Amino acid sequence: MGKEIERKFLVTGTAWKALAPGTVYRQGYLSTVKERTVRVRTVGEKGFLTIKGVTTGVTRAEFEYEVPAADANAMLDGLCEKPLVEKTRYKIPLDGYTWEVDEFHGDNDGLVVAEVELKSADEKPPKPEWVAEEVSSDPRYFNSNLVKKPFKTW
Repeated sequence: MGKEIERKFLVTGTAWKALAPGTVYRQGYLSTVKERTVRVRTVGEKGFLTIKGVTTGVTRAEFEYEVPAADANAMLDGLCEKPLVEKTRYKIPLDGYTWEVDEFHGDNDGLVVAEVELKSADEKPPKPEWVAEEVSSDPRYFNSNLVKKPFKTW
């Protein structure tokens, strides 16, 4: 079984933009019930289907599979809840960790968060200067909730 352990933070400034190129992500949800989320996404020219379980602390079950990009786009356009989550992701390696900074667009424009995946829930990686308040336990920042209540409505 796959497992995701990650912490999420708000981001300040724009210094992080110079540290890595960005990749456009387009994602939507087929299911957003608490017990499971089912996400479809395109990352550049690739498609993915991801199933995630209930979050406990900063940990949850995660299963991800590559699917044909044409199928992913058809699901995004025809089956997923709207609005879609659109963002540019910057993968920034620092101090043995990879920080994923997401700059959101569309209905979530103005929101910028950084996530870092961990090996254990009690791990505390050194925070870069552009990483601010932790929001790991705030459900408003879950991508699946940004579909139901986009950042522009806060």
